[in-house]
Amino acid sequence: GVLCPCPTCTVIGSTVVNFLNYVVSVPDRCAYTLLSESGVELLAVFRDRRRKDFSLLDKVILRLDGPGVNITLGPGLRLQVDDAPLSLGSLPLSLHGVDVSKNQTGVTATFLLSNYTTSVFFDGSTAQIHKTVQSDSYIPGLCYSSGGSSDEVLPEFSSSSCEEQFPEPADGTINCTTVTERCELLYEAPFTSCHNLTDPDSFIGACINTLCTYPAVDGLSHCQFLEAYVKACDFQTGDSLEGWRSEVGCSPPRASCQDVLCSDHEFCVEDVSGGTICACRAIFASEYRSTGALGEPTVCDGSSASVTLVGCLLEEKGIDYSELHLNNQSCRGQKDNVSHMVTFGFDVNNTCGMEVEHNNSQMIYKNSISMTTSNSSDIITRHDIFNLDFSCFYQQPDIKTMSFRIKDSSVIQQIVSGPWNYTLTMKTFSDAGRTRAIEPSTELRLQQSVWVELKTDGLDDKLVAVVTDSCWATDLPLANSSLRYDLIVSGCSNTADQTVKVMGNGLGTSNYFSFNMFEFSGKSDVVYLHCKLNLCAKKGNTCAPSCGGKRRRRSARSQYEDGSSAFITMAWTN
Repeated sequence: GVLCPCPTCTVIGSTVVNFLNYVVSVPDRCAYTLLSESGVELLAVFRDRRRKDFSLLDKVILRLDGPGVNITLGPGLRLQVDDAPLSLGSLPLSLHGVDVSKNQTGVTATFLLSNYTTSVFFDGSTAQIHKTVQSDSYIPGLCYSSGGSSDEVLPEFSSSSCEEQFPEPADGTINCTTVTERCELLYEAPFTSCHNLTDPDSFIGACINTLCTYPAVDGLSHCQFLEAYVKACDFQTGDSLEGWRSEVGCSPPRASCQDVLCSDHEFCVEDVSGGTICACRAIFASEYRSTGALGEPTVCDGSSASVTLVGCLLEEKGIDYSELHLNNQSCRGQKDNVSHMVTFGFDVNNTCGMEVEHNNSQMIYKNSISMTTSNSSDIITRHDIFNLDFSCFYQQPDIKTMSFRIKDSSVIQQIVSGPWNYTLTMKTFSDAGRTRAIEPSTELRLQQSVWVELKTDGLDDKLVAVVTDSCWATDLPLANSSLRYDLIVSGCSNTADQTVKVMGNGLGTSNYFSFNMFEFSGKSDVVYLHCKLNLCAKKGNTCAPSCGGKRRRRSARSQYEDGSSAFITMAWTN
C-alpha cells in the first residue's frame, strides 16, 4: 500500500461514492459488501423507509473473521456485538481490537487494516470509510467496484425478498429543478477549495438521483450531501471549510434518534414537535394503508375477541396508545415491547363494556376503541377524535328443537258398551279452527300448539254428552305406565300447565283441547297420549265440568252412564 491523502468511500441514501470516485447505486433492500480485506469485512444493509421503491442505508456491520464476531453500528446509533446490544456512553469501548466511540453526530469505529488505521463513521443514514493507505491490489466490495452491485449481495444478512421490486408512482411534491440547484451548490464557493482532491461530481450526482426520487424529509436533504462532501474533503486535505453551513443555509448535524429503539418494520424520525417517533416502513405499511386500516382484522375466538393495532401507524397520526381504551375505560391496550403492536381484547369474564346484539340467527359482540377525552380546560387539540368499532359475529346456539310426527292421521275406535254402540275418533290439528289436520308427514316442534279433537259418531246428542274425564301422556304404550304427565284432570286442564286449554267438554258428543308439544326429559323419543271419556245423561243434568277454581256444582260423575267409560290412545314419535 501507499501512504496518501486517500479519498473516502461514502455511503449515502442508496448510493456509494467509492474510493475510485465511481458512483454505485443500490437497487434493492439487501446487504452488500463494502470492502473485504485482511480478515475484515465491512457490510452495508439497505432498507426501505418512506417509499417502497427506494432504499436507504440502515446499518453497517463490521465482520471480524479472527474472533468470529459481528460488530453492528445500527439505527439510533446503537452498538451490537453479534446479537447482544451494548451501551455506548461518552467513553470509547475496545471490542476485539476495534475502538468504538460516539458523540452527538454519530458513531466511529477505528481498527487496523493491513497494519494501517481505518475508520468508519456512521450517523444513522450516512457512512464514511477512511483509510490512511491506498491498497495497490484488487479488493472486493462496493467501495472498490467500478461496475454493478449484484455480485456483492450477502444473503446471510439479507431478507429472502430483499431483491423484490415494488414500483411506486413518482412523488409529485418534488421539484427536481430546485433539487438540482441545491445539489449543485457544491460547484460554488466555499467548496471550490476542495475540488482539486475531492471531485464534487459524484456527490452532486448522488444528491440529485436521491432527492429527485425520495422526499427531503427525516433529515435527508441536500445539506446531508454537502456535509458528506465536506467530511470527505477534510479527510483528504484537513480543511473543514469552517463557516460553510451559514453560507449555504445548513444547520450543524446531529443524530436526533440516538438510542431510540424501533422494531424491525419501523424507522426512527423526528416528529413535528421535535421529538422522535417510530414510523412504519413503506412496504410493511402498504397492506394497511391500501385499505385505510390501522391494524389487523378482529380475532374472534368463541368467548373472546381481540384487535391488534399497528403502533407505528398510531404514532404517525399523533395518537398516544396509552390514551386509548375500550368502552370500559379501565380496559387499555397492551403494547408488545418488540413489535410495538397494541392489542385490545375482552372476553366473557372481562367484558370491558361489551355490547351484545341479536340479528336473526346471529349474535354480535361489539366494542369500541376510543381516546380519553382531552382535558376540558384545553382550548384546542391537534389530535383527531379516535373511535374504532370492532365486532364478532357468532351463530346463535340452536334452541333445541325436536320434531314429532303422529303415527296415524287419526285413531278410530269402535265402542260397544251396554246399550251404547258408537265410533270414537281422536284427531289432531295444527290450527285452532281445526281445518289443518296433522298428517304422518307433518313435523311438529317442541312448544308448537296442537289441537286434539275427540269426536263420536252414533250417539244422540239430545240424550248424552261426551265428557273427557282425563288425558295424560306416558313414555310407554301402557296407559298405567309409572312415568305420566297429566294434561286433563277431572275434566279440567292441569293447572300446572298453562298451555292446556279444554273446550266444549260435556256440551255435546264431541269436544277438543289444545296443548304445546313436549318431550319427556332424558327418556324415549316417543310420546303416547291417552284419554278417558265418559258418557253423561243430559236429561235434567249439567254435564260440563266446573273448572277455574269455582265451587263445583253437583258432581257430573253421578250422571255418567254405567260402563260408559272409553279409553283411546295416540302415539307420537320424533
